[in-house]
Amino acid sequence: MTEFHYAVDADGVATITWDLPGKSMNVMTMPGLQQLEAAVDKALADDAVKGVILTSAKADFAGGMDLNLLAELRGTIEGNAAQSLFDGIMGMHHLSRKIERAGMDPKTLKGGKPIVAALPGTAMGIGLELPLACHRIIAADNPRAQIGLPEIKVGLFPGGGGTTRLAWKLGAMAAAPLLLEGKTLAPAKAKSAGIIDEVVPADQLLARAKEWVLGAKDADLVKPWDTKGYKIPGGAPYSAPGFPTFVGASVMVHANTWGVYPAAKALLSAVYEGMQVPFDTALKIEARWFTHVLLDPSSSAMIRSLFVNKGALEKGANRPDVPDERVKKVGVLGAGMMGAGIAYVSALAGIEVVLLDAAIESAEKGKSYSEGLLDKGMKRGKVTEEKKAKVLGLIKTTADYADLEGCDLIVEAVFEDPGVKADVTAKAEAVIPETAIFASNTSTLPITSLAAASKRPEQFIGIHFFSPVDKMLLVEIIKGAKTGERAVAKALDFVRQIRKTPIVVNDARFFYANRCIIPYINEGMRLAAEGTPLPMVDHAAKLLGFPVGPITLVDETSLDLGAKIAKATKAAMGNDYPDDAVDEVVFWMVDQGRYGRKSKAGFFDYDESGKRQGYWPGFEAKYPVIEGAELEEVQNRLMMAQVLEAVRALEEGVLEDIREGDVGAILGWGFAPWSGGPFGWLDIIGAAKAVEICDGLEAKFGARFKCPALLRDMAAKGQTFYGATAVKVA
Repeated sequence: MTEFHYAVDADGVATITWDLPGKSMNVMTMPGLQQLEAAVDKALADDAVKGVILTSAKADFAGGMDLNLLAELRGTIEGNAAQSLFDGIMGMHHLSRKIERAGMDPKTLKGGKPIVAALPGTAMGIGLELPLACHRIIAADNPRAQIGLPEIKVGLFPGGGGTTRLAWKLGAMAAAPLLLEGKTLAPAKAKSAGIIDEVVPADQLLARAKEWVLGAKDADLVKPWDTKGYKIPGGAPYSAPGFPTFVGASVMVHANTWGVYPAAKALLSAVYEGMQVPFDTALKIEARWFTHVLLDPSSSAMIRSLFVNKGALEKGANRPDVPDERVKKVGVLGAGMMGAGIAYVSALAGIEVVLLDAAIESAEKGKSYSEGLLDKGMKRGKVTEEKKAKVLGLIKTTADYADLEGCDLIVEAVFEDPGVKADVTAKAEAVIPETAIFASNTSTLPITSLAAASKRPEQFIGIHFFSPVDKMLLVEIIKGAKTGERAVAKALDFVRQIRKTPIVVNDARFFYANRCIIPYINEGMRLAAEGTPLPMVDHAAKLLGFPVGPITLVDETSLDLGAKIAKATKAAMGNDYPDDAVDEVVFWMVDQGRYGRKSKAGFFDYDESGKRQGYWPGFEAKYPVIEGAELEEVQNRLMMAQVLEAVRALEEGVLEDIREGDVGAILGWGFAPWSGGPFGWLDIIGAAKAVEICDGLEAKFGARFKCPALLRDMAAKGQTFYGATAVKVA
């Protein structure tokens, strides 16, 4: 399979064109690297070739390395894995240095052949690392293009030379947002930042690249770090200007990662150490740290969940084998916060929307939510007036159910009241086509019960969005007892249209996400009521890699909502209800009028603008702090409260695919992304260790920490959830 094509024109300019067969975006593969090096060698060895253009036959240059390959690589290497990985990475560095030196005399730095990267569109990861080794980077003025090094977002860092080259080119401070945050820039902004050299009209890209090649001089080919006395912008680590930069960067990394993401620390170490040695040694240091990260189980777990599994689910890995069910016209019942958000993301995807509420004024208010978001986009330069008009034009507001005629999907987003939901279901089904699918956006009410109000329960399904709808990536699809395959396919196709990530679960109380989130919050409140300092409860969670601790989270979701859920759950479960100790805290806080951020009073005090001012002293007056809480035990309780529910959901058949359990946990409530999700975390610590923790917690705190039979059996058999020893769950 040819991935790089080679051609030389009459003027002696060689063009190496990247065109990975069968893919809309180029990604680097091992055969591709070999082909690229062979093409570079061919050009450098041919006296008739005056220079080289490296470009792409596709609309974009490249999306990066094939992460599927990286995910598999760690498990397939035999013998000394670290040495094998290091050697492979150094092979990439050898290629990039070959491009950089381009056949020039190592002493005089003359006689090299100019190599220019011509980027028609997006250039990410290795798709920017290779151009950074070229002598000039010219990008097309493509409004959709993004240029950057986003590897940090999937638990890696740029290990193909990008970390060293960008830091040496821009300086540590200027490079930090691109390296440590994974920021991407449009071509014009990338030029302003000094990352690329030129931006030209798309139809002039190759002509300008050729013009530069034919006019380049020896001095144009020498990288600054190959010149004697080069000083890195902003200074080296122990220079007067550079020292505070690295002190600040270290603080920033620890503040953002709480020490649980190895890639960020490794990246900073590679830059810090690399700036104190010659450039070629710096590349070896980068390769060493990249090897270290690749061998860390968290990197493979993040790649697996956030790239491989997430991508598979978005492409319909668990979609029933039925014809295309893409949505043409959606009716949204209820124009509150959730309904308004669903209407917005649907219209943004080009779907015709009917937004219905009891009063037309309420429906109009719901539509104004979309207008507000579009206006914000216009201020940031992301939305044009034309796009705003087009999106708003797709949303029809109404209070008349007759306007739902012709909708092939209904998404009900009214109050969490079975009676209200039954009423709107009947009214909608009276006018919509018999083939239409009806979905409820409930977050807690059983889908099978709600489907009893439908004339067509096989066409009734749950589609649980997370708030705010426009920002949250996850959508939980819930199958009721009678839900048919076409309904599942319709829901999955709809979620794909609005560019979100779906998981499909079976019906059970709280489904999957809330089933795991609620115990996390409850365990945090139990700890607080027992006298564990509130900051310790939250910080223990952040040290595990959670974006917010349970105390902070409950203030954001509101305590009065928690009280309502608790009362409804207790009424349904009767004597089996396990959370009376938590209810004491929740009900007392509600009685004090402290509902959370929305009332500017909760576990935190707030100022008039709603900004947190610190933990409320009144809580400790009611529940005094008891000295002696152990961090490890607090963390084990917070982690196991969630993880055990995930395992039980798998045991009970609520989850049918562990990939959905891991991806759903990370995207739904921010479950320790470094771990790859609950099942990924269990694989990292091992089933035997998990059983040991469970048994200790159960003995001290009760049956909520009882180890599931599945996990205990896995420990006995030495099984895992992923890999060669993966357990098979019926």
